[in-house]
Amino acid sequence: MVDTASQQVDRAAMRRERWRLFTRTLRDNWRLFVGSKIGPIGLGIVIFFVLFSASYPIFMAVTHNPRIYDPVTGFDYDLMPTSNPHPPTWSHPLGTDVYGRDILSQLMYSSGHDLLLGLIAAGAGVLLATLVGSIAAFYGGIVDMFFMRVADIMMLFPFLATLVALSALMNVSLLMLAIFLAILTGFGTTSIILRSQALQVKVKPFVEAARVSGGSNFHIIWSHIVPNVLPLSFLYMMFSVTGAIFTEAALAFLGFLNVRMSLGIIIQNANTSGYLIGTRLATYWYMWLPAGAVISLICAGFYFVGRGLDEVVNPRLRER
Repeated sequence: MVDTASQQVDRAAMRRERWRLFTRTLRDNWRLFVGSKIGPIGLGIVIFFVLFSASYPIFMAVTHNPRIYDPVTGFDYDLMPTSNPHPPTWSHPLGTDVYGRDILSQLMYSSGHDLLLGLIAAGAGVLLATLVGSIAAFYGGIVDMFFMRVADIMMLFPFLATLVALSALMNVSLLMLAIFLAILTGFGTTSIILRSQALQVKVKPFVEAARVSGGSNFHIIWSHIVPNVLPLSFLYMMFSVTGAIFTEAALAFLGFLNVRMSLGIIIQNANTSGYLIGTRLATYWYMWLPAGAVISLICAGFYFVGRGLDEVVNPRLRER
């Protein structure tokens, strides 16, 4: 009975020590992230757009008029009979498009879906790349050769052109696009980079100690290699989000996505209506500039966060 109580005390002390080490590491990494200057700016941009998109249901509840402010079917009948876009007013802070739909509600609706797409595609893709890279590095031989040749094949195909070809064969929704992006990321260049990191972890003494003590291959990969690759994986996830959002905007602009509304569709509507040429480009700036600015700022925000995380992950960039 004394041994059992002693073991419980030891386990509790071990948990406290692990928590202390975790919090100290978290504080040190946060200090490095804040010290990068550019990282907090990016984090602030991302938080702003998360709140901006999350406020869409509140905006619709406050207006009490989805007939006007719905991003797809809305129409302000007070603007009839003209069919031209209307500049910003108090009732439409960013104006309306050629169909009389409120551009602000379109931005709030679309930015949330684009953020969700980017996070799902990047998260799933980088997680898959982490597993592929870790398995390839740990087993080596034919397993490593197979996954690396798959990555080489993925790199042969133009990224955007491949998605355009797939979109021509089927109706691609945002979820399907996220799956395609995750597969292309998980088996592509990112898996090669993370494999290099896993190879460095594989030769560490604690991995060899786990193997000697009888740890299974699954235990070593999941408990020792993957956790040490994850910091670099999270860094590449931030960069992958920007690629996913830009890809979605490009495909929507080209008309290859089956979605209700997106940032790319907003710009596409301005283009097909002839407001991106000549003097109309400056006169009807609210047709394209807000959507383009949102795309640029969201991508810049995640890129800045990635640069800030690079200060944490890459020891060569840390201040000595």
